[in-house]
Amino acid sequence: MLTVAQRVKERGVHAALLACALVSILTTLGIVWVLLTESLAFFQQVSPWDFYLGTRWAPLLEPRSYGVLPLVCGTFLVAGSALLVAIPVGLATAVFLSEYATPRMRGAAKPVLEVLAGVPTVVYGYFALMFITPHVLRPLLPGTGVFNAASAAIVVGVMIIPTIASLSDDALRAVPRSLREGAYALSTTKFEVSARVTVPAALSGIVAAILLALARAIGETMAVALAAGMTPNLTANPLASIQTMTSYIVQVSLGDTPAGTIEYQTIFAVGLTLFLITLATNLVAQRVMRRFREVYE
Repeated sequence: MLTVAQRVKERGVHAALLACALVSILTTLGIVWVLLTESLAFFQQVSPWDFYLGTRWAPLLEPRSYGVLPLVCGTFLVAGSALLVAIPVGLATAVFLSEYATPRMRGAAKPVLEVLAGVPTVVYGYFALMFITPHVLRPLLPGTGVFNAASAAIVVGVMIIPTIASLSDDALRAVPRSLREGAYALSTTKFEVSARVTVPAALSGIVAAILLALARAIGETMAVALAAGMTPNLTANPLASIQTMTSYIVQVSLGDTPAGTIEYQTIFAVGLTLFLITLATNLVAQRVMRRFREVYE
């Protein structure tokens, strides 16, 4: 039997834990509420059809236009190109750590890999602007602009390597050892076991890692704003200057746009669009990860 003091203590702990859990829920609901209320005010003046299907984005200049497609395309151009950098490197790193590295090497390499995730994003942006564009891209592609999507994609790809490598490593290590031993019993090499047994068995976890990294790349702000520029172009050319949804929010949030105006409300309309895209990506990733857990539980 619990004493009265123990019961009070247990209830206090329960209340404290519940309050901590409610903080994140209430914060999310508050963000959604702000985005919805301000976005509804915006869509009362601008048609959602024109907003989501328009091909020209110029809310601050005359003649004004509110087609968000250039920002959406710029965002996916950077994020998609970043995956082209991060997936091969991250997956190869995960395979090395889970299949080839000794425990000592793994213990030393994984913390070093995680350092990449701790570097401030503004540092990546200046690295792209001062090194990647002038010393890597321009010597190879002379037509590259000072601000371009390619340099932004490279640094964002480097930023999300730890996400793909770490989560993919966990997925690969969760593959039952019996599958590996059965493959080795058939006289297969370590590479064949990794390529034909381990990676296919952990594919759900790897896909989830890639989707989570994609969500991280879509939401990146400072590195993209510094490296890619702020020119809302509807283009698939990675050497041109573009603008993403996050960099536009940074541009308008500097304080020069009066609150309550339609220009100010575009921040929330773009933010709501970004929130929905990121939410959809995370929901797909969570569903894939649940399927991955069900397979091996």
